[in-house]
Amino acid sequence: MQVLLTVDLEPDCPPYLHTFRGMETGAALLLQLLADEGVPATFFTTGEVARRFPAVLTRLVAAGHELGGHGDTHRDFTRLTVAEATAEIAVSSQSLRRFAPVTAFRAPYLKFPERYLPLLVAHGYQIDASQAKYKLAYYRSSAPAPLKRIAASVTSSVLRLPDALRRPWLARLASPVVLFVHPWEFVDLRNEQLRLDCRFNTGPPALAALQTVIRWFKQQGAGFCTISQGS
Repeated sequence: MQVLLTVDLEPDCPPYLHTFRGMETGAALLLQLLADEGVPATFFTTGEVARRFPAVLTRLVAAGHELGGHGDTHRDFTRLTVAEATAEIAVSSQSLRRFAPVTAFRAPYLKFPERYLPLLVAHGYQIDASQAKYKLAYYRSSAPAPLKRIAASVTSSVLRLPDALRRPWLARLASPVVLFVHPWEFVDLRNEQLRLDCRFNTGPPALAALQTVIRWFKQQGAGFCTISQGS
């Protein structure tokens, strides 16, 4: 079994917050956990984050993690014109490729119109990771894609569920298992006025839960790899 751990580097719980506490504190905690566990990850990063936090990107690339695109300003691509979508991809790609080669992309909110897939190809992308197996749109898609597509297996909040609920859920997932988290989940947002899935079990409980998930998959004999390495 393959496990592809991915991370979305973005503002805190968009579109509800406009802060970057996840990047300021949560990212370092996550990078340390990945180092301790010896697990590689793919970091889908907005251009804005790359420009605001270059030291974080330098650190993750130096640690051997993969850098991927996540748009420039975390705008919903389903609400953008062709010109706006092109600019989001072009500007973010330029910002990110100053740090490392970038060939994988994930749209904000895991929502990306199929008519925009050629834009990714035109900007040098080989993988689109914008689909999600827990969304109906994934099953409605049947047209051949001009690049490889890899779908997320579960939403990030599943990893913060109590172990008795989480483990049976994860055990049913087919390989490759694509997980994703956000650095803001490792900041304590439990008292924020947010949607429940954005705030429950955030902070230290989320970090502990991720470590438990990683170790459980290791016990099942799973191997961890980046999106580009995945089958």
